[in-house]
Amino acid sequence: MTKLLEIKNLTVSYDHEVVLKNVNLAIAEHDFLGVIGPNGGGKTTLIKALLGLVKPEKGDITFHIPETRIGYLPQINQIDKRFPISVLDVVRSGKTDRRSFSLFSQNKTEISHAEHLLEEMGVLHLRDKAIGELSGGQMQRVFLCRSLMNNPELLVLDEPDTFVDNQFESELYDKLKELNKRMAIILVSHDVGTISYYVKTIACVNRSLHYHPSNIISTEQLASYNCPLQIITHGDIPHTVLSLHDKHKHDHGHHH
Repeated sequence: MTKLLEIKNLTVSYDHEVVLKNVNLAIAEHDFLGVIGPNGGGKTTLIKALLGLVKPEKGDITFHIPETRIGYLPQINQIDKRFPISVLDVVRSGKTDRRSFSLFSQNKTEISHAEHLLEEMGVLHLRDKAIGELSGGQMQRVFLCRSLMNNPELLVLDEPDTFVDNQFESELYDKLKELNKRMAIILVSHDVGTISYYVKTIACVNRSLHYHPSNIISTEQLASYNCPLQIITHGDIPHTVLSLHDKHKHDHGHHH
């Protein structure tokens, strides 16, 4: 199995407070890793470290692929909807070879690649709309297209299930299953139930990282990984997860 990247003994601190401690992880081609953990447990920090947005205090991240071959879908709530840019231009801005990239260039292959991605996601009819006119689900599709502009070998998604309607959520996951045939995927989520149905392996991040080599995980295993999440199942497919935010709530978490 070809490794795409390796993280060794990674420690990250903010203002002298350790957020991630001694994290080790390797991602190989065609992996589909679900990253779960409580809010503030370090999930987003791990992603930022991978993307070079925060500097580790200790440890190494070794890439075996060019960093331009990493696609990233940010949390949609961080996008400024007032930004006067069209859907097509948002997708084209995912082309990361900055030297040759300009939104003003009429690069025919680049434009048709962007249109092809929009068509694949079912949003080509929105190509000329301003980004602020879109619904959450449409915006999610457009930014997914943007993250695919460089034909990435690794796709990183930070909580894509936060702002979308349920119908799009299941479409998104089916789409990711398809994409996983061509690329490795890291999916950060607070919803163990839903993602465990799609991912291949799970990492629990709560200051440290515990790697779980399958997608079937029990509440007991989560507890042993120091991951204070509870799986709530409705019927065959697990559905949502409650996070225990402090110790006092612990006793109320078991009525389900």
